Amino acid sequence: MAKKKYSRREFVKQNSLAGLGAAFTLGISPGIIAGTRSSAGTPAILGGQKIRTKGWPEWPVWNSSTDEASVLESLRSGVWSRAGVVNEFEKKWAETIGSKRCLATVNGTNALIAALAQFDIGGGDEVIVPPYTFIATVQAVLMNGAMPVFVDTDPETFQIDPEKIEAKITPRTKAILPVHILGLPANMVRIMEIAKKHDLIVIEDACQAWMAEINHKKMGTFGDAGCFSFQNSKNLAIGEGGAIVSDNDDFMDRCYSYHNYGNPYGSVIGEVGAGTLMLGTKLRTTEYQAAIGLVQMERLGEETAKRSENAAYLKSQIRKIPGILPYELYGNVTMAAFHLFPFRYKKDAFKDLPRSGFLKALREEGIPASDGYRPLNKMPYLSHAFQTKNFKRMYSSRELDYNKYLENNHCPLNDRLCEEAVWFSQRMLLAEKSDMDDIAAAIEKIFRNAEAIKNKI
Repeated sequence: MAKKKYSRREFVKQNSLAGLGAAFTLGISPGIIAGTRSSAGTPAILGGQKIRTKGWPEWPVWNSSTDEASVLESLRSGVWSRAGVVNEFEKKWAETIGSKRCLATVNGTNALIAALAQFDIGGGDEVIVPPYTFIATVQAVLMNGAMPVFVDTDPETFQIDPEKIEAKITPRTKAILPVHILGLPANMVRIMEIAKKHDLIVIEDACQAWMAEINHKKMGTFGDAGCFSFQNSKNLAIGEGGAIVSDNDDFMDRCYSYHNYGNPYGSVIGEVGAGTLMLGTKLRTTEYQAAIGLVQMERLGEETAKRSENAAYLKSQIRKIPGILPYELYGNVTMAAFHLFPFRYKKDAFKDLPRSGFLKALREEGIPASDGYRPLNKMPYLSHAFQTKNFKRMYSSRELDYNKYLENNHCPLNDRLCEEAVWFSQRMLLAEKSDMDDIAAAIEKIFRNAEAIKNKI
C-alpha cells in the first residue's frame, strides 16, 4: 500500500484498514460480511450454484414512452445539423455543471484536443498527465504536438498524485491535465495551488466525472476548462458526444470557431467578407444527438445519487474481506460519479490466487468484472508518435529517445495498481442495495475457497 500523503481529514470516513489487517492476521474468515446473502457452499467455478442468476440493469436506459417524443420531433424537423436543440443542450449542461459556457463536440477526445489547441499548447510544450486513464487523454496531447509527462498514481485514490507533480515541472511545462478517472475526483484544490504557483493552465479531463463534486463544486469547473464525454457507456450516454465548459469567453469563442472550420464567432472576428479566420476543423454535433442528451440529463441527478449510495454500501461490505482494498475519496469530495467502482485485489490474502483467476471466479458467480487499465506510459503509441514526421521536426533526437523517455516517465506505483485493480461497471450500481450483497457474497465465497480455486484453474 502506498505511503499516506494526506491527513485523516482529507479522506472520507471508513479509510482505516487496521481492522481488516487484524482480521486477516487472526485468520478470521467465517461470517465476514453481516447481512449479505449466503456465501457458503461450493463456488460456481468448482461446480457449485452461482450466487447470482439474474442479470444487471441494461445500459443505456431508454424509456420509449417518455424519451422518444423530443428525439422524433428533432428527426422530423429536417434540421439535423447543429441549431436550436444543440444550443439548448449546451445551455442546460453549463447550468448543470455550474459553468458560464458550454460547447458540444463530436466526442470527448476532440473536446480535449480542441481545448488544448485553443490554449496554444503545441510543439515543444510539455503537459502533465496521469498514467492511469483512457488513451484519449494522452492522444489529445500528442495530436497537438505536445509532449506528455507522466506523474505517478496514488493507488489509494486511483488518481494522479499531486505531491509528485512539481518534481516533473520544467521550463517547458505549459499545462496540467488531471483526469477524474473512474468518476472519482482528483485532488483539484492541491492541483490548482500548484498550477497557480507555476503559472500553468489546467484542463480537467472530466470525461468520466459528470456531477462529481469537491466542496459542492462540480468537476470540470476548477480549472481553466473542463472536458466531458457522452459516449455510449458513459453515465450520460448519447452514443458519441462531448463538451467543453469554461468561464473564459475568449477561449470559448475560439473553441467555437475551431469546431466550425475556424469561421468567425464572437470575439473571433475580422473584416467583413474576410471568410475563415483561424485554423479549425469540423467538430459540430447534431440536433438529434442533443435531443437524446437532454432526455438523459433529466435522469442524471437521480442516477448519480443511486450509484453513490450503492457504492458506499458495497464499499462498507467488501472492505471487511482481507485482501480487498476499495477506492478512497478525498475528504472534501461531496459527490463521486462512479463511472466505475474500483478496488485493489491483494492475491496474497487469497492464497496467491491470480487476479485472472479471481475475475474468472467472480464471473462464474454472475458478477461481471474487469481488470482495468494497462500502464499508459509504456504503450507503443508513444514510440510511434516519436517516429512521425511532425515529431521529428519539432523535437531533437535526444528528446525523442524512447528508452530515455520511458526511464524518465517510470511510474512504479501505477504499475502495481495496474496489476491489482478490479472494476465493476456503473450500471451494476443502478441495481438495488440487496444486489450489492450478491457482489460482496461472491467475493467472500471466493476468499473462503481461494486455494481450491487456485488448484482448479
